[in-house]
Amino acid sequence: MKVTIMLADFAQAVNGKLYIMGGGWSIAGPQTNPSAIAVKIEVPWNEANRKHSLKLELLDADYRPVLLPTPNGNSPLVISGDFEVGRPAGLLPGTPIDVPLAFNIGPLPLDPGQRYIWKLSINDQAGEDWEVRFSIRPAGPVQAR
Repeated sequence: MKVTIMLADFAQAVNGKLYIMGGGWSIAGPQTNPSAIAVKIEVPWNEANRKHSLKLELLDADYRPVLLPTPNGNSPLVISGDFEVGRPAGLLPGTPIDVPLAFNIGPLPLDPGQRYIWKLSINDQAGEDWEVRFSIRPAGPVQAR
């Protein structure tokens, strides 16, 4: 499968298309704001009409899961689910089928001055470029008044 992944301020997947606002950034903060992950998956013809599992994980720069506070203690941030795409009538044999996905994320308590990775895997496989990296700016010095 071929995957394109991008960070944005907001994204929607509607009628087979991605609508992206404020897309393509890789530096945020130091305070974090809501963000989105826009994903386009090109499913090969022979992989259509099959169930596929998807997992999107937030990792630190060393590929360790980022633990975030939850009511039940710290937990890794993982988005997971299944998808299946059918072959539309009249599609030429061999044509890959697009699957657009948008994941909108609220503000996250991420550490300033650090680098992070959103890593995607499909069917427990990950491609070299199935990730997007971003940095949180360091907090500036406090100004005395």
